[in-house]
Amino acid sequence: MTLVVRPLNAGEEHLFDKFEGPVSVGLAIFGRNYTDMVAKNEYRPAWTWVALHDDKVVARAAWWGGPTDTQPMTLDWLDFTHPEAAEALLKAAPFKTEYCLALPPHWRAAHVTHAAGQSHIDVAIAAGMKPLVERYRYTWTPTDGLPPRPGRLEFRSEPDNDVILDVLAQIQQGSLDAHKVADLSRLPPEEAAREELEHLLWFPGPRSWWKLAYTPGGDLVGITIPSRNYSTAVVAFIGVVPSQRGHGYAHDLLVECSHLLVEEGVDQIAADTDSTNFPMAANFKKAGYPITQERVFLSY
Repeated sequence: MTLVVRPLNAGEEHLFDKFEGPVSVGLAIFGRNYTDMVAKNEYRPAWTWVALHDDKVVARAAWWGGPTDTQPMTLDWLDFTHPEAAEALLKAAPFKTEYCLALPPHWRAAHVTHAAGQSHIDVAIAAGMKPLVERYRYTWTPTDGLPPRPGRLEFRSEPDNDVILDVLAQIQQGSLDAHKVADLSRLPPEEAAREELEHLLWFPGPRSWWKLAYTPGGDLVGITIPSRNYSTAVVAFIGVVPSQRGHGYAHDLLVECSHLLVEEGVDQIAADTDSTNFPMAANFKKAGYPITQERVFLSY
């Protein structure tokens, strides 16, 4: 059989749904629909690749980007019946982005999801990627309850991006977040902070929602950024400056973020943290955020 690896052409989106293999991991099991995402311009034919054995789809991959992005931001959909075909697809595609593999909670505890998840990780590694981090995805809804505001901090709007940039630069010192550690390994601190700021400004949520936190005496504690992505409300960023760590303020920031979003009328809030960031994971648990996915990130 001849293997053909190529992107879709406009009008060929139906090929993506002709994949007939089992799908037990990935965003599809959480309800993501490829056709709906194409309609929102978040998946595009040129960003969607298939591997065909005699016209049968044996591997498929879709790279995601925002509706106005000119390049995809992440690979977040990969299915295959033939691992070698998926490896060939990833090597042929020109997009060297991160791969975000979505998995059910406790995926290693079940044989089917463990085997499927590991096979996807193995294919990505064979294609040249390296594991970066595993993360928890949380999804809050009103049935989870909303903890009261602790009342220890004062929250103020700050329209000056230069001030925000300085706060982000402070927060990244000693960060437990693997992406921030990776950024600092390749960029000077100021550039890493600027890249973080640009990413936060990319979110379509209002900039006016961002708040800096202060003690009653006026000392800076950190920042909380409630926002939206293109699907739901999100806890976009929470950070405490180094001089204020050790007081449990991250919980205050998370609770404030949650209240601010609820006051805007949202009924679902998504959030993420590294599985190795034990303090932040504990804060999400304390605030009533349940883990709804686990995610494995790999990068080139």
